[in-house]
Amino acid sequence: MVIGLLRAEVHYPESGSLKAKRFTLRSVTDRLRNQFNVSVAEVEHQDLWQRSVLAVVTVNTDRRHADSTLSKVLDLLEREGDLQVTGVQTEFL
Repeated sequence: MVIGLLRAEVHYPESGSLKAKRFTLRSVTDRLRNQFNVSVAEVEHQDLWQRSVLAVVTVNTDRRHADSTLSKVLDLLEREGDLQVTGVQTEFL
């Protein structure tokens, strides 16, 4: 069993309030969960309106498949127009 963890630091340049940030965040996290069957949570900066850290976790039997899933997640995040990925860390257990 392989557990893959992706931590993505995210900036919301157009967000002017926590409500706007949460709206964008909710849309992205729902899409990630539905499309890739991963767990997603905002793990830092919940009280800041232009910044957050997302943790995305996948569990697989094969490391290559876990890595592929997390790469696709990162691609989707980077293509998202309402946010910018400013830092990424990937870890496998």
